[in-house]
Amino acid sequence: MMLLLRSLARASMTFRPGMGAAKDGGRRAMRKPKINTMEELSSAISVSRPTLSRYFQDPESVRSSTRTKIETALQRVDYVPNFFATRMNRKATGLIGVIIPYLNDLFYTSLLEAIERAAIAADYTVITQSSHGDAALEARAVEKLLSMNADGAIVAPLGASSDPAAIERLSANLPLVFVDSRPISMPDNADFVGTDNRQSIRLIVEYLCRTGPAPVFLRMPRLNSNSQEREAAYLREMERLGHEPAFVEAGGQQDSWDFEGFAYELLDRHFSHGTYTKATILCANDRLAIGAIRAANRHRLFRPDAREAPALRIAGHDDHPLSRYMTPPLTTVSQDAPAIANAAMRMLMQRVRADAPRDASAMEQTFEAALRLRDSA
Repeated sequence: MMLLLRSLARASMTFRPGMGAAKDGGRRAMRKPKINTMEELSSAISVSRPTLSRYFQDPESVRSSTRTKIETALQRVDYVPNFFATRMNRKATGLIGVIIPYLNDLFYTSLLEAIERAAIAADYTVITQSSHGDAALEARAVEKLLSMNADGAIVAPLGASSDPAAIERLSANLPLVFVDSRPISMPDNADFVGTDNRQSIRLIVEYLCRTGPAPVFLRMPRLNSNSQEREAAYLREMERLGHEPAFVEAGGQQDSWDFEGFAYELLDRHFSHGTYTKATILCANDRLAIGAIRAANRHRLFRPDAREAPALRIAGHDDHPLSRYMTPPLTTVSQDAPAIANAAMRMLMQRVRADAPRDASAMEQTFEAALRLRDSA
């Protein structure tokens, strides 16, 4: 410690020409003494450890003369306060946990970006965990968030494969908002924000029926509540419009998050046998549509040099960030990720700040989607 104090004293000396000069004759700035812990910093700058802790939590909480002393001393040393150490004795950690099912899904990436922006505006830090489509990893992510004493959590659940005990444990210990889809067993005190699937499917089905043959539906693998809600909405809307519902034959249940690969292999088989080549195919999400369009292009069903519009039409749901850049660009409906993220943060902050008590009735908000017309349908 004496060496550290002497080094700090030397660092405060006025720099004179020639001091610490490099062999090539140039000047070299004197290296600041490295300080690793708040205890070392306290001894080095003669400010008590509790005062430093208060300063790093809120600089305005200490006297102005003390604040100036600390800030002046910090300019002379190499010290980075430990994020978790400065929050150990706080009632709130300033951490929000986010769990998403699949990092490679750009819709969830867009949603996560919007959540982070909303959290930054509320002066919170986001800790992101991915379940990678694995229920055990989702449960492990829950335990990590609890061990970090996060103030709350925003979760896009796996759905059918989620561990109900892990979901219940999270909701029992933290304010919790589900986004995009609901768990199979919804905790009584958990809130939900997502897209109005009934409205969004109605919008795209009405458009497709108005402009061409009624659509056949390519289901999502039944992994979360969106798959069931969108399928039910399709059935309801087709019946309302007087059309017979029809589904792309899948030949068995598929339960992988590799939606693109599933749709590509399925439609490649159908197109090879001449089925659905002149159909209107409504995909339950854009990732399915990406695979379907790739299969269609392999069979030259979308020919850019054709004089007439192709008989095949493909539409999706979500407005995936790459959907507009596909060949052909994808007709779809757009979910409002920023609105969903902002609403989720607002609900969570109401719970965290006790504006809405933990035992208050669950809140729910859904947002309407917007039609995005492009060349694929």
